[in-house]
Amino acid sequence: MSFLLSGGAFHRVIVSAIAAIAATAGVAMGQTQPPAQPFAGGVETHAQQAPIIQGLSVTGNQRIEPETVGSYLPLQAGMPADPELLDLSLKTLFNTGLFSDVSLEMQPNGVLLITVKENPIVNRVIYEGNKRVKDDKITEEVQLTPRAIYTRAKVQSDTQRIIELYRAKGRFAAQVTPKVTPLDQNRIDVVFEVDEGPKTGIAKVNFVGNQIFTDSQLRGVILTKESRWWRFFSSNDNYDPDRLEYERELLRQHYGKEGYADFQVVSAVAELTPDRKNFFITFTVDEGPKYTVGEVRVKTTLAKLDGDALKRFVPIREGETFNSEKLEKATEAITFATGATGYAFVDVNPQLQRFEDTRTIDLTFQVNEGPRVYVERVNIKGNTRTLDKIIRREIRIAEGDPFNRVLVDRSRARVRSLGFFKEVAIEEKPGSAPDRTELDVTVEEQSTGSFSVGVGVSSTDNFIIDFSIQERNLMGRGQALTFRVQASSRTRLVDLQFNQPYFLGRNLNAGVSAFNQRTNFREAGFVRNRIGFGVNTGFFVSEYGRGGISYLLSKDDVEVDIPSALTISGTENPADILVPGAMFTATPATRFQRDAMGMLILDDEGRPISEPDLDENGLQRISVEAQQCDFLQLALTPTCQSRGNFLTSLVGVSLTFDTRNDPIRPTRGWRLGGSVRFAGLGGDVNYYQGEATGAIYHPLLLGLVGALKGRAGYIEGYGGDDVRLSDRFFEGASSFRGFEVAGVGPRFLTSSGAIRDDAGDITGQLPTRREGALAGQAIGAKAYAIGSAEILIPLPLPEEYGIRAALFSDFGAVGLVDDSTKILNNDPTQFIDTDGNGIGDLAPVQDDFAFRVTAGVSVSWDSPFGPVRFDFAEIIRKEEYDRTEGFRFSAGTNF
Repeated sequence: MSFLLSGGAFHRVIVSAIAAIAATAGVAMGQTQPPAQPFAGGVETHAQQAPIIQGLSVTGNQRIEPETVGSYLPLQAGMPADPELLDLSLKTLFNTGLFSDVSLEMQPNGVLLITVKENPIVNRVIYEGNKRVKDDKITEEVQLTPRAIYTRAKVQSDTQRIIELYRAKGRFAAQVTPKVTPLDQNRIDVVFEVDEGPKTGIAKVNFVGNQIFTDSQLRGVILTKESRWWRFFSSNDNYDPDRLEYERELLRQHYGKEGYADFQVVSAVAELTPDRKNFFITFTVDEGPKYTVGEVRVKTTLAKLDGDALKRFVPIREGETFNSEKLEKATEAITFATGATGYAFVDVNPQLQRFEDTRTIDLTFQVNEGPRVYVERVNIKGNTRTLDKIIRREIRIAEGDPFNRVLVDRSRARVRSLGFFKEVAIEEKPGSAPDRTELDVTVEEQSTGSFSVGVGVSSTDNFIIDFSIQERNLMGRGQALTFRVQASSRTRLVDLQFNQPYFLGRNLNAGVSAFNQRTNFREAGFVRNRIGFGVNTGFFVSEYGRGGISYLLSKDDVEVDIPSALTISGTENPADILVPGAMFTATPATRFQRDAMGMLILDDEGRPISEPDLDENGLQRISVEAQQCDFLQLALTPTCQSRGNFLTSLVGVSLTFDTRNDPIRPTRGWRLGGSVRFAGLGGDVNYYQGEATGAIYHPLLLGLVGALKGRAGYIEGYGGDDVRLSDRFFEGASSFRGFEVAGVGPRFLTSSGAIRDDAGDITGQLPTRREGALAGQAIGAKAYAIGSAEILIPLPLPEEYGIRAALFSDFGAVGLVDDSTKILNNDPTQFIDTDGNGIGDLAPVQDDFAFRVTAGVSVSWDSPFGPVRFDFAEIIRKEEYDRTEGFRFSAGTNF
């Protein structure tokens, strides 16, 4: 008789075992058991004793070796076939997930026969009908993959996970049906048939129990939005149960900021409509009374600080409306203040005492020296590409140091400022002892390499085509390599840059660059071709300070290629009005015939009739065409003076201090920087230049952030050199909103017969003194001082929209040029006739270091098509010759 254990049929196992033992002893089931006979050696046996396993035999296996099957069993040859061990063996084999069926059978010869049926191997996993969720997104979530072992549990789990993915996308009507296609060699194809169904939206968001704020106001507080056709870019108009829990916290924060300290969300219920297309969400709230702040106290046991000193850091005043957000900020401010004075271990405990009769809350901040805690380990997590040391060298707190919240927050800001990570978080967790803590620095890598071809438009460059290959974290070592080619209506650029932080293992940054650039300064009437290379190094002078040294060697070729024409009398010699050696063309001048009314006279075909242009002596005038700077009359203009080839050898030093809390979107802190550069260490150009920048950020009321920024610069030649046109400062557009590019500052003026018109296009005419609007060319300035006051406005839009706005006012002055640049002002014949009386009354070179003011609104949008920015400006104060613009935009994309 056999001993069989299969599929958990444990009762049959016991019966079969007893029968087998009885048959072996020669006693039939149901007969009276004879007395036990002793074995040789004097050891007695019992009739129901389990047989001894003489060996193991595996059958039905295809891929799995018999030794592997046997290794899972708690039974081995020589052990008794105990029913409990047999049952455990059966469960163990099933739990491996390798088999769909298993049976154990004891053979008459004492061999335990193990019969298995292997689970099939997955050949392919196929998804059909999925359009809203791509295959790769599903593959990241499911367990079944090619060459994996198939089990029913896995396919059921994967089916549910796919459904959850669709629910997260707002499709609660989605259905997933798994199917299996058998193949040879015990292989299968697994097919998930997906019926995505309609998108489940939000039909209505209701609030019950709210008296202070309307439903509309509360809908603006939460992230979930009612489904509307214009929210095609948003994912917040579908139901997400995880987001619903977050909404509770948002409502609590909103009421807490308005003084309702007892507010609570009683319930948040989401009801799915019968057609499974929409949800109705209902929040039931209990607002409670509104509180004001009573007495504010700070108590401390710290020896070096008293409560009054710490109270100055508390942004809460008696009598104002209670604000839970300020309570958290006050706790943070006290922690920072004590940490900055050397107390690394501080426990700040805010205590609230409510008085319902007066509806006031007394606040007491109890500040005690907390238990001493030391950093045991700093763990870096999430960096799949960036080397650990790249992150660790930005951490301001080391293993073994006392824990300090200020340094932890500073470390997060420094790691975030690398620009390598999408998210940076530093969390504390208990160490090996109560006075030990571990810091987990968790980062989420983001793409630091890019290959892009960009196109865009802007008010400055008209069109832009940009090609670049950039890697800001080369091989995870923090190195930066950039190759860029750019072309626009204004600029052509080829640029190669390499930057090595922590050069030679020291806190020293080193970089090298080479470039070739052609820029059309049409506002100033010249084209500059520049080729050169540079080296630079940077180093920290303090925790918040950084210095730098740079060297640049460049060769400039400044071209003024503007064709012009001048009509002279028939008795004059063209060579007399041109510089020696100038190339020119002289042709008889003509003019169109006009009638007594001044109208053009036309021939039979409607074309104007021309006639010789005669001078006062009856001789035909001569039209002389040549390059603008070849005319003696214009050779001394600022533009023409800067023609030629120049070699510039430039050495610079810089110093910057930055205490901003966030280098990307700061809300508090300041930044101050300055640089000095000297040209003249070899080369053809001698000048010194200094520039300074500064900015301060501070949070205001209602979530606003104020920013005050400033820039100033000055350049001066030495050794007998004046400052060349291409080295001067040109301000306007993005640097002084409300003015065109180079639209503010000194100008070389002409009348309506200007060499360039308002659009900057060449007219081919010399300056005249006829009546008309002022026009001319920017000639740059030796000095500027520009400030900007901004209020960053939090828009009532989800952050994922990427839309930001700011109110601004730009103000400052731009001016000063060398005396040689004003040489034309010494010739009254060059003055501009502004009143039409035939007498020049305005000097051609205008240079007033005058105060200008603009104000407006700036809106930026990180759109799906690329960054877009709009500037709307109103001119408050300007000079007559300034070039203004009320609107400027720029947009672009990468593909």
